[in-house]
Amino acid sequence: MNTLAKTFAAAALIAVSTFTMAVAKPTGDNSKKAVVNLSTADLAIDHYIAVMTEGQSAGVEQLFTTDFSQKVQASEDKTNSRSEVISFLKKQKGEQLNCKTNTTIVQESGDYMIAKVTMQFEGFTKTDLVTLVNDGGNWKVSQSINSYK
Repeated sequence: MNTLAKTFAAAALIAVSTFTMAVAKPTGDNSKKAVVNLSTADLAIDHYIAVMTEGQSAGVEQLFTTDFSQKVQASEDKTNSRSEVISFLKKQKGEQLNCKTNTTIVQESGDYMIAKVTMQFEGFTKTDLVTLVNDGGNWKVSQSINSYK
């Protein structure tokens, strides 16, 4: 009986540790082709924030729709294409930025969500209005509008 209990305890420990490793977020640039779980809008927003503030490039191609665009409102407004944004983000190479974030859901339905992400860096604040869409069961960012203060 004692051996049986030890066997079940060992099996449970192995299962828990395997599950923990499976759900751990990839860090840095360790796997550019990593598949990131974007099955919910919340997971997609969390990954967007990690990409923007922690320099995570794993799964970055998966995060954006094929027609993604980024509009930057500054002294001179600029629009960046999907490929330009992905190229820029991959160059960050895991650079973590000291930043406090706050996310507010502006509007949400079963297939899209609009979120306001405020990132407070030392010396300035960046506000992203992010539109996400459910693309075949995976949530992706289709547009972001950025402003700075």
